[in-house]
Amino acid sequence: MINFEDLGLSERSLKALKQKGFEEPTTIQEMTIPLVLSGNKDIVGQAQTGTGKTTAFGLPIIELLHENSNVVQTLVLTPTRELAIQVSEEMNSLKGDKKLSIVPIYGGQSIGRQLRSLRKGIDIVVGTPGRILDHLKRHSLKIDKISYLILDEADEMLDMGFFEDVSEIIEYSGQEKRTMLFSATIPEKVVRIAKKYMREYDVLRANKEEITVNITDQIYFEVSAADKFEALCRIIDIEDDFYGLVFCRTKIDVDFIANRLIERSYDANALHGDMSQSQREIILNKFKKHLFKILVATDVAARGLDVQNLTHVINYSLPQDPKSYIHRIGRTGRAGKEGNAITFITPDEYRKLQFIKRIAKTDIRKAKLPRVKDVIETKKLKIKTDLENIVKSHSHNNYIAMSKKLLENNNSEDIIAALLQYSFHDKLDEKSYVEIEDTPVDSKGKTRLFVTQGKMDGLTHNKLVNIIKDKCGTPNVIIRDIRILEKFSFVTLPFHEAEVLLSFFKKRERGANLFITKAKSNKSGHKRDRKKMFKKFKK
Repeated sequence: MINFEDLGLSERSLKALKQKGFEEPTTIQEMTIPLVLSGNKDIVGQAQTGTGKTTAFGLPIIELLHENSNVVQTLVLTPTRELAIQVSEEMNSLKGDKKLSIVPIYGGQSIGRQLRSLRKGIDIVVGTPGRILDHLKRHSLKIDKISYLILDEADEMLDMGFFEDVSEIIEYSGQEKRTMLFSATIPEKVVRIAKKYMREYDVLRANKEEITVNITDQIYFEVSAADKFEALCRIIDIEDDFYGLVFCRTKIDVDFIANRLIERSYDANALHGDMSQSQREIILNKFKKHLFKILVATDVAARGLDVQNLTHVINYSLPQDPKSYIHRIGRTGRAGKEGNAITFITPDEYRKLQFIKRIAKTDIRKAKLPRVKDVIETKKLKIKTDLENIVKSHSHNNYIAMSKKLLENNNSEDIIAALLQYSFHDKLDEKSYVEIEDTPVDSKGKTRLFVTQGKMDGLTHNKLVNIIKDKCGTPNVIIRDIRILEKFSFVTLPFHEAEVLLSFFKKRERGANLFITKAKSNKSGHKRDRKKMFKKFKK
């Protein structure tokens, strides 16, 4: 097993990783970090979204940059403003105490604020092509002395029509730089960029493995990040006899979730890489003996874990890749028994879940979280069953005399009700549960789509709605913000339906009369961008 310590990173970088709770490198990190630190070639890296590419290029670059520089040292180009913010935040969390200024620059943000930041001096600029090009033309941003140029999610960036912009931006940069291109796929446009603008380069591919699943029933729930813990509690409480593993991405998350469960009186414990071997063995032995029922763990700590008869594996955090997903859920559903694998996803993780499903060749069905009243009813049934079993076992004989005393002056139903309240008030109180939004994806997880037909093609509001319903295979799809313009149109759909629609049109020729793709939303809505997008599909 390769550790971050084996990749040639400094103590400062290892400390930053430890603070973030990362335990071991992903495949693309393992391949990229040593090459960036010790090599001088350009890099083309192929790895799926969510496999830690930002850390792969960000960590070694941060280590190599100079403090107190008066020039922009690194430019990272991303296809969307959301990704620009995400990459900037991630790199800021990786720099530790190193004095570097890292700022996102994107359309929709105040240009005045960006100008002030640029005048102060920035070491690493993370931005979308449209706004970066605006600043270059204003001469408010200079990249002729950058040491590193990163194209992140290059295939998506070029699919969104940024080829000319990216090419123009590269022309502004100096010759003495290393260029790194990261992409989920390597289509012809990406190859063209690499051949035209990159020097000798290494190609790194995080290989896809053939992976299969067992007889585990796989379910996912769409919840906001803030509702995940409440969702976890409901899943545990709705089960008659929960015995399972809860996977988190980092050691910090493991400790936080385990402690919250313990505070709520659940039999839980934590397992992660910061514990000594003897500590881990003690915890595992207790878990195997059912001395507690919930083990919260990281992937690394649970590696090789062999526990029989688990009822559930819960992905509290979506794993980095399909391989990790299969390893996690493979711990339930053994010995011919059907287990349950449950995954919580936030709206912006939907595409990553679809990727896992596709590569793992498995069906992960969507379900609704149990309602509070259903959880309470389940608890009542369990209490009833437990009490009846106590009566049958005659283990209550020591309390017969006390029972008769209580019944002397009280109605039997009142006494039983009082005992239930006395013993189970906290367990059966609906107020102990917090409300959870039913459909966060419909309220937050939306995709804006571009349609290559408009009024001049005879496209109407109703025609577009009927096309979408037909191709999505559902009459109840939530369709919002339809704009039928003269030569093209826009529409907004929930993530799932948008992905279904995009998958259908991906199989068609782009020159077809009607084609639908993701809308280009990162150039501040300028008319010239829309015209460029229209021309792209009419070529």
